[in-house]
Amino acid sequence: MNITRVNIVGAGVMGIGIAQALAQQGREVTICDLEESILGKGLNRVRQNLESLVKKEKITPEEAKNIVSRIMTTTKLADIAQTDLIIEAVVENIEVKKQVFAQLDSLCPRETILASNTSTLSPTEIALATKRRDKVLGMHWFNPAPVMRLIEVVAGAETSEETVQAVMDFSQRVGKTPVRVKEAPGGIVSRILRGYLNTAVDVLAEGVATAEDIDTAMKLGANFPMGPFELIDLIGVDVHVANSDVLARELGDLKYRPHALLRKMVRADHLGRKTGRGFYNYNK
Repeated sequence: MNITRVNIVGAGVMGIGIAQALAQQGREVTICDLEESILGKGLNRVRQNLESLVKKEKITPEEAKNIVSRIMTTTKLADIAQTDLIIEAVVENIEVKKQVFAQLDSLCPRETILASNTSTLSPTEIALATKRRDKVLGMHWFNPAPVMRLIEVVAGAETSEETVQAVMDFSQRVGKTPVRVKEAPGGIVSRILRGYLNTAVDVLAEGVATAEDIDTAMKLGANFPMGPFELIDLIGVDVHVANSDVLARELGDLKYRPHALLRKMVRADHLGRKTGRGFYNYNK
């Protein structure tokens, strides 16, 4: 199967980022969300990202305009159904995802592949909501999607080889590097990364060093491009906690259990960059 037409469900940070990444590769894409206001905020985020690239002289103003013109929006799932591939990027909640997949299954042609951008949830369980289990899989992009080159292609228990290969091939054609993953909690990156990030929070909570010094140490001592707290703020503290909870439950390993400090930050709405405050204050 050759994937040419792609649409997206969910206009949050990841959904709109994937839309931008595809549009920058010259592909038209329609993104669906519940409210026009969410879609409008997403498009504004794309425009801001592209304005930054224009200022850095990486693209021209005309190219930026053309990229935005390739992203269409809708609040109706039926409007995105006639396509080869749908990438779901809604909230990281298994019941919500299953509801979305059930609706897509009833609307899309039988040959349409349904992919979830989930980093920790089970494609096999999500596929149970459909009658096309062979055409459901995980397609985990990384944030920021226009920049990060990796895509984890995660096969569920009943995902066909044809489906996996089609998504692998498509990923390469849009300038990404796909890796094939057998379904397991967290795949490759999230499973390794969550333990590292939670250990960093433990070190901070014990008073060993400040967030700034821990970030500096990991960047200069381990050659990481971002420190752990910069990364959690970028991911979203709430997203990190939710994903850690899934891994702790699935694997029964205490290193994945998020520290109480993180839960307190979520209750205070200190979620990182998206709310203006996390381990760092972005409102200054």
